[in-house]
Amino acid sequence: MDYEKLAQLLFPHMDKLPEGYEAMYPERNLPEGAKVTRLGPSPTGFIHLGNLYGAFVDERLAHQSQGVFYLRIEDTDDKRYVEGAVETVIDSLKFFGISFDEGATKDGDIGSYGDYTQSRRGEIYQCFAKKLVSEGKAYPCFLTEEEIAEIRVSQEAEKKTPGIYGEFAKCRDMPFEDVENALAEGRTYVLRLKSGGKDAVRDENGKEIVEAKKISIEDGIRGRLTMPENFMDTVILKATGMPTYHFAHVVDDHLMRTTHVIRGAEWLSSLPTHVELFEKMGWELPVYCHTAQLMKLDENGNKRKLSKREDPELALTYYRRQGYHPSAVREYLLTILNSNFEEWRMENPKASVDEFKFTTEKMSSSGALFDLNKLNDISKDVLLKISAEELYEFLKDWAYEFAPEFSDMFEDKAYMVKILDLGRKEGKPRKDLIYGVQIMNFVSYFFDNHFKVEDKIPAEVSEEDAGQILSKYIESYNHGDDQSQWFDKIREIAISMGYAAKPKDFKKHPDEYKGHVGHVSTVIRISLTGRSQSPDIWEIQQILGEDAVRRRLR
Repeated sequence: MDYEKLAQLLFPHMDKLPEGYEAMYPERNLPEGAKVTRLGPSPTGFIHLGNLYGAFVDERLAHQSQGVFYLRIEDTDDKRYVEGAVETVIDSLKFFGISFDEGATKDGDIGSYGDYTQSRRGEIYQCFAKKLVSEGKAYPCFLTEEEIAEIRVSQEAEKKTPGIYGEFAKCRDMPFEDVENALAEGRTYVLRLKSGGKDAVRDENGKEIVEAKKISIEDGIRGRLTMPENFMDTVILKATGMPTYHFAHVVDDHLMRTTHVIRGAEWLSSLPTHVELFEKMGWELPVYCHTAQLMKLDENGNKRKLSKREDPELALTYYRRQGYHPSAVREYLLTILNSNFEEWRMENPKASVDEFKFTTEKMSSSGALFDLNKLNDISKDVLLKISAEELYEFLKDWAYEFAPEFSDMFEDKAYMVKILDLGRKEGKPRKDLIYGVQIMNFVSYFFDNHFKVEDKIPAEVSEEDAGQILSKYIESYNHGDDQSQWFDKIREIAISMGYAAKPKDFKKHPDEYKGHVGHVSTVIRISLTGRSQSPDIWEIQQILGEDAVRRRLR
């Protein structure tokens, strides 16, 4: 077979040479040890926590080493393309603090290694595909879907690995004239890699008696990996002329000079194919880092993979709609990305997360357990470090975009800032604030339009007593009282109505009292907030103002 002639037959209009592209995308001029990483999402309209999880690894590895982190849009599968999905990807990642040095943006590409959208790089893939054909390393395959289905049936009957390889690769050694005739007849074809690997030898029962040759790769997270070599004649160009993921990422990672490829564990099975493609192209292999899958505990306490269908928290839009601060999500992800982060945080409580030295060696190679409750706990701590003014601006922007029913609560900035700062400046500050929806519901009683009574008065207080408590409280109320004077008056009301001045007195002698001062103050608390639990009532009254306090008590 004259492979040069075959390459010219398949790619008659391709006159560009690989050398030209190598010159167009030269080695990057970076400091020694600098890493070049990329995020390559598909524009399917769904960007998930796994994308963000991997993006943090990409970003930290690149920026800690004075390297480059870029965004590449991998859209060669037009069947999965969703209009507006690229903008969603870019906006979502920006919201969570992921900053790219180059790549695709909403206003066009930034950087010298583009185009950063794969669907616009067709000529480049065709050029390198032509190179493989000219070297006898790839071939056109004219098998129809029906013929491939028949091959699979025979393979299953013979207990052989399904796929196109070896004796089943019917077009692998097709004579030039037959290829020429097939093209003349208008038959469609895909371009397949002519793999040099071989499957294991099996007996008539399908039992492996001679193992396939193994490859050995050093994974940046998992260490040394040994697995069977690729023996499949994998499709590298589809019938449309567009590349498969396997071929496109190999070509792009080489030309864009990617040093580290961070991706999920689901790609481990494809690693032998990618290794062979790099070898066939004669290119240096990047460092592959396969992250652990994100897991959660089910109702029975068993680990399972986070599911798009079952778990709304897998989608990044979940955190934006709920109003999680991006700093909280970032902090939490670092706790499951690096096993030593929590220890570092305890030693450096006020430090920026960017000061933490991230390493792939501290990443788990087994399932990373995602826990929404732990995220909430971390969010409480993170929000304490954010000023009330900054928190106000964040929540206002969030409410206008995702929760307009709360937008009226931001009309008086000074008032809302006081509310958000309630109990946060004490020696042991309160940790009441977690995320947007929760915060708005938590502080809603400060606003008449959102106020509602949610709890019942204590069982120790009768309806008649509750009315008297409020009447006496209104009579004695002085908005200028300090906290001590204010509580003394509540204690006097409690004693005058037969309630213990201290909870411990009621506990010791329950038959002597109706209840205790805490039950009395709870009646007042519910009148003002609608709830039996809240921050300090005296402070709440100072924020509400005297008119609002008296109105609610009446």
